[in-house]
Amino acid sequence: MPCFRVRRELDTLVNESNYDINNHLEVILSTAGIKVGRQNYTYNSAGKTYNGENVYGILQAPRGDATEAIVLVAAWSSVNETFNGNGVALAITLARYFKRWSLWSKDIIILIPPDSRTGTQAWVDAYHDAHDSNNVASLPLKSGALQGAIAIDYAMDQRFDGIHIIYDGTNGQLPNLDLINSIVNIGGGQMGMQTAIQGMQHHNDSYRDRLMTMLRGMLKQGLGICAGPHSSFIPYHVDAVTLQPYGEGWHDEMAMGRVIEGTFRSLNNLLEHLHQSFFFYLLMQRDRFVSIGTYLPSAMLLAANFTIMAIFLWVKSGQPAAQVQMPVVATFEKPPPAKPTLSKAPGIPPAINSTERDLSLPLGIVAGCHAASVIPLFVLSNVPARTQQLVSTKLIGHVLHLLCRASIHHIVPSSRMLHTKDAALSADQVAVLACPWNGISDAGYTELLNTISKYFVVALLSAVAPPVVVYPATHLAGSSVAEFLQQASFGWNVWAVYTPVVIWCIWWPAWLVAMTNVLSGTSDDAEIFTTEKK
Repeated sequence: MPCFRVRRELDTLVNESNYDINNHLEVILSTAGIKVGRQNYTYNSAGKTYNGENVYGILQAPRGDATEAIVLVAAWSSVNETFNGNGVALAITLARYFKRWSLWSKDIIILIPPDSRTGTQAWVDAYHDAHDSNNVASLPLKSGALQGAIAIDYAMDQRFDGIHIIYDGTNGQLPNLDLINSIVNIGGGQMGMQTAIQGMQHHNDSYRDRLMTMLRGMLKQGLGICAGPHSSFIPYHVDAVTLQPYGEGWHDEMAMGRVIEGTFRSLNNLLEHLHQSFFFYLLMQRDRFVSIGTYLPSAMLLAANFTIMAIFLWVKSGQPAAQVQMPVVATFEKPPPAKPTLSKAPGIPPAINSTERDLSLPLGIVAGCHAASVIPLFVLSNVPARTQQLVSTKLIGHVLHLLCRASIHHIVPSSRMLHTKDAALSADQVAVLACPWNGISDAGYTELLNTISKYFVVALLSAVAPPVVVYPATHLAGSSVAEFLQQASFGWNVWAVYTPVVIWCIWWPAWLVAMTNVLSGTSDDAEIFTTEKK
């Protein structure tokens, strides 16, 4: 078999350098009549340098005009950082096989990066002229607009039972659902092959398996991390997935090649870009999903409660304590004679005067907390990996917490106003983790909320603090905090993942403002509460 011979040829290059491997791959692709280009790149993140060289070839379509193209990606190092020998060999074999066909109306690009994390990102950025020319070289060869991409992650040597479809993109973006449906129909309908998503290889269509599949998809979307070489294409509106064989069965490279061939022929027949199906969905099974029209209302309700609470506190903060209505007390004394006054129409309540709100200090505290959030974002994205553990989230959170408690404890003029700003800014947060912030009472530093209940609110807020959430999550995932911080820095510097920005510039400042609001007692709140109780 040609694929077998290519694999044995590639085995001799395992210990060679990236440059020598690309020299050999360039000869193979050029011999097949494919135009070859190479690209150097360098990334710096957390004190480490990631460099390499991509090699790619463009198979020009006999019936096309070089305005559209499809990409076949096979990284030398797989997602699990092992030798992707069968994947690279299958990509080269398919390139030779596709070269003999005359039915292609779109160009086919064969991309072989040195790894699955950095090489594809550098190539896609340079293809769309969105790269930093100081670190990423421009591409010597280009084709038309990319219509789709398929990545092969085939590092196993034995025969497999099914194909795992990895579809998660960076920052929670997803490919068009029609691409996943096409691969499922081709693999299951034509080849009799099992297909799986989200690592659920033995999905029995039960409620538990559906829920587990959906929760895994939501977690990866929420983290926004890169799941494979395909993730770099999705931000540029290029539908892409990674195909990864799993299990032990009777399928081999031939079956895998036929699935990829069928997918490429489906993409080749497209008259326009995929757009009819869904881009926002939660998959519960390979052929069962929840559309955005079903889950979006619940998400909007979670976000709306912060806006409603902010409006309520804003209105309440403008009512002075003297205008609180007193209850009527029964008396037997004869009332004094009424003076002639202009009577108001029945049913019209008395006018309520509003007091002037002092926004300077509350806004200053909120702005200061958000300005200070740039410090951990910059430090943890640029310091070397060995020192990230020392400048961890827990240290920064506790230091600033103590500073705020010592400096702001007696100077906040109105905790209600500070709570209003906090609730308003929390509307765009991770709403589930931020919901306890609405339980902070604006009269919480008097008789109603005593010392015990106040520190109960502090404990509740501490339970949803970024350090408290991040530390157990890393240990449950079998990782360390230092490794998590290094991966977060890599995601921000290389993949432009927004998760560090959400944690440090949105979630953490709002949590800090909420904690300051709880720990800063004020006298005017006590006066309002006392008047209401009278």
